[in-house]
Amino acid sequence: MTFGVEDLTVRFGKVEALRDVTVAVPAGEVTAVVGGDGAGKTTLMRALAGLVEPETGTIRRPDVEHLGYLPTGGGSWKELTVDENVAFVGGAYGLSGDELAERADRILARAGLADARGRLAGHLSGGMRTKLGFSLAMLHTPDLLILDEPTTGVDPVSRVELWRMISETVAAGAAVVMSTTYMDEAERAASVVLLGGGRVLLSDPPGDLVAATPGTITVTGTPDDRALAWRVGPQFHEWNPSATPPGATVVQPDLEDACIVAELALRSGTGGDAR
Repeated sequence: MTFGVEDLTVRFGKVEALRDVTVAVPAGEVTAVVGGDGAGKTTLMRALAGLVEPETGTIRRPDVEHLGYLPTGGGSWKELTVDENVAFVGGAYGLSGDELAERADRILARAGLADARGRLAGHLSGGMRTKLGFSLAMLHTPDLLILDEPTTGVDPVSRVELWRMISETVAAGAAVVMSTTYMDEAERAASVVLLGGGRVLLSDPPGDLVAATPGTITVTGTPDDRALAWRVGPQFHEWNPSATPPGATVVQPDLEDACIVAELALRSGTGGDAR
């Protein structure tokens, strides 16, 4: 089964947050959505979750009983303990008694929260609270799991643990769509969608996106055109949409380079769609 959106346009007053966006979210895969601030990532996640009314387009999602959503900011209630959060969310999905207890035991153990069940969510570390939010979103074993920047600001160890949980969820057959600011996470996904200005700039498996990067990328200490360059460590990468400067050192692009080139092509009008 494949969920997602087709030709989706969302407006907030005069602001067009998404325009003609099409994204497929197949079962058993992770689809990563990347893009800069204001690109439309959160609006897309909220539209998929049924929290934003589209102006036009089609949204394919399961009913609420089979949908899980982790918003930016944790997805739990600070004033409740871990167990109280579980009981509240479980009750909302009609879970109780032995069924709820078994699911809670299993998922909290996977999240490393079995010893924190009596603690207030507001007293958990950022990583632990995010794992709690993920556990709550997964408590009812949804068919579609929507994660809005789940690892932003999370420590490296918790990021690894969250990805283990995401991988287990996908292996069980769920469709997972997540927005992320980390390109190393996007590289783990089956498909990457780059949003820019509310539009889809790129959409393909990460390896295909990298291979299709137009022009060449050179490394330099002093760019010829700073509008087409970005810093990478102590040096710069510079995109050359047509001719490569004589004597320049060409580097193989990675996913971050490919996404930056797509953004530059949109802004400069050079090369059009980066594919």
